[in-house]
Amino acid sequence: MTPLFTILINLKRSENRRKQAVEALRTKPFLHWEILEGIDGLQLQYTPSEYREAKVARLLGFPLTPSEIGCFLSHRLAWIKCVEKDCDTLILEDDFAFKPHFEQAISTLYAQNTSWDIVRLQGLMPTPDSPLATGPDYQIVTNHEDPLGATAYIIKPAAAKKLIAYSSEIFEPLDHFLEHQKIHKLKIVAYKPYPIEISGMMSTMHDRYDRAPIKGIRKKFRSLHRALDRLFNPKPWFPK
Repeated sequence: MTPLFTILINLKRSENRRKQAVEALRTKPFLHWEILEGIDGLQLQYTPSEYREAKVARLLGFPLTPSEIGCFLSHRLAWIKCVEKDCDTLILEDDFAFKPHFEQAISTLYAQNTSWDIVRLQGLMPTPDSPLATGPDYQIVTNHEDPLGATAYIIKPAAAKKLIAYSSEIFEPLDHFLEHQKIHKLKIVAYKPYPIEISGMMSTMHDRYDRAPIKGIRKKFRSLHRALDRLFNPKPWFPK
């Protein structure tokens, strides 16, 4: 198989996860991988300049947790590395697990003429989609909703460069940002069935909780702020 540059994002404190991930990577010799020490949001001593807390509260309706901020910044470092290497890059979080059809999925993906900027190889939620290419046991699709999660995806250097530019201000969790095509205009597809899953290890994002839907007056205020942002901001965060 054609070599594929791979970045494994791992927090320094997560030694067991790193060990398990490296063992899995060593079973795939066509993956030329490097470990990227992620930014541990729980250890941040200051609020990163990219994170605009007041704007996030107005336009998103809730603050991002330190772990969510650290996760976003870690992936941003991986995008920078992708641009430096100037090659398609598989980005993995350290709780990934390869499914049996992983190698076939990569071969099929690159044998197709489907145009894409980012390919999702993992998702937490089933989503409606439109097929772009179909085989006996797979589909390359466009998702109509956010499948959640950013454990595994392939990104092209030009796309990584755009994400770096558009993430100079962080305004939403990473997985939502990847799917926010109205902002970055990138073509995101997904390979289904997903060839990578989460391994089942406990999350390192201990401060990320299940958020209840925003309702009532809070939702009305958020809608108002978004409407004003669309009217007066040349690059609104939530364009129509």
